Amino acid sequence: MKTSIIQIIQTMLVPGVMVSACALLLLGMNNKYSSIVNRIRLLKDEERRIDCRMLADPKGERKENIDAQLPLLMARLRLVRNTVTAYSTGILLFILSSFFIGLQFVTKSAVVEGGVIVSFLAGMVCVLAGVIHNAVEARKGFEVIRIEATSDPFEAES
Repeated sequence: MKTSIIQIIQTMLVPGVMVSACALLLLGMNNKYSSIVNRIRLLKDEERRIDCRMLADPKGERKENIDAQLPLLMARLRLVRNTVTAYSTGILLFILSSFFIGLQFVTKSAVVEGGVIVSFLAGMVCVLAGVIHNAVEARKGFEVIRIEATSDPFEAES
């Protein structure tokens, strides 16, 4: 059975849909990454102003609050970085699978066919890893907000 050029192009576009989906997820993650970095910078600036006595914090409560938030924000930043890496790797693998699909129609090679399957499934695993990292990051985000919303940073841990 001869495969038409239209069927080849249609088959090659399937991973393209996954590239688009990952690109949207990646856009959201880049925005989240930027906002976490900005929050860390603001807290560090506030901490420096407290240390230089430019801001009043007689009981040291705000300094404790900042000290409790910063490690959690850094953990969130690492999770977002991992999510971005997973989605980016997924995009690379979906592009690679699209390339292998085109190559498969030309060569009819079993090795290339295996490359299609492996690269597409590996891309899906990367997307799954990104989703898991994103879910964990969302949970940590809630912990940071609880600390910010309470006056006693240790009260938020209970």
